[in-house]
Amino acid sequence: MITSEPVGEWFWEPAPLVGPAGGGVLRAVGLLSGLADVLVACGLVTGEGAGWVVLVDRGAVGEPLFARRGVPPGEALVAAAGRADAVGLLPERLLNVGLELAGEWREAGAVRRAERLFTLRVEVWGEGAVLVALSAYADAWLTVDLRGRPQREVGEENAPRLAAALERISGVTGAPVDPGDPTRYARPAADGFADQGETGPEYDDAWGTFEVPARWRRLMKRLPGGPGDGDYESTTGQAVRYARVRCGERVLGFLWASDDGAAGYEPRNAAGAAAFEAGVPWLARLRSARLRGVRAPEALEELLGAAAEGRGGGSVLEPVVYGAVSLDALEELSGRS
Repeated sequence: MITSEPVGEWFWEPAPLVGPAGGGVLRAVGLLSGLADVLVACGLVTGEGAGWVVLVDRGAVGEPLFARRGVPPGEALVAAAGRADAVGLLPERLLNVGLELAGEWREAGAVRRAERLFTLRVEVWGEGAVLVALSAYADAWLTVDLRGRPQREVGEENAPRLAAALERISGVTGAPVDPGDPTRYARPAADGFADQGETGPEYDDAWGTFEVPARWRRLMKRLPGGPGDGDYESTTGQAVRYARVRCGERVLGFLWASDDGAAGYEPRNAAGAAAFEAGVPWLARLRSARLRGVRAPEALEELLGAAAEGRGGGSVLEPVVYGAVSLDALEELSGRS
């Protein structure tokens, strides 16, 4: 299953990158690109993704001196680093460069993909200190999935590649790996994750307990006005009907409704940030229908009709309606597909 928050993180502290001649930003991006190549060589990521370069004064972190986000890896990221380098990585300043990377894992003989399987970042203090961080966003490396179900074969098939990457990053950085603190989902270790088959997961259903509510809060923060009385109920114990929201051939999420008056949108985590961006206008349209007194099932039909007439705008709502035995089942689909 794919998460919107890290399942685990690992850290390294390489030698300083800042010298008297400057160029610290470009060297940081060079290190970042080299580490991304390690992940590619280990078969964890595809090399596709988006990066960022942010330079701040530590006394005013909310007002960046330079910021570029959504930058493709490669020449565009190097160019952004060059412009940040011209601003200057001086003492009392902090540089953050990183990449969100698409990646793949193997499950039941099939190759699965997520648009953000890992994030990799390099932080550099103007005085010279460096921190490298790697974050993972799936449970493919675990012997127990995020719902507490054993998946030893999945973990054993994928974990060696993660272990190899962690070891190679230590070699490139010249620093030992420091596993991050235990998360709600797993306990990171120097070679990947601790074997949950021996100790059992921290929570029986971390997915339902933490991930699903976190996704809802993330969507509500993006929706103008946040959650309100004008919205349909966001949970139901009944079966749901849903349609897929997509952009091109990629499914971004699922718009759903139930007969007891609930309706909402479930982002497809494998699609990354685009899944959350696509959900906002559809949730706004549901809110508009609710304020007009339209029942939830009819609101879904209304939006399907608007999409068929080409009035959906942006992402597309497929005209095919599916059924799920429960909202919980649809939420799990949104994390697995």
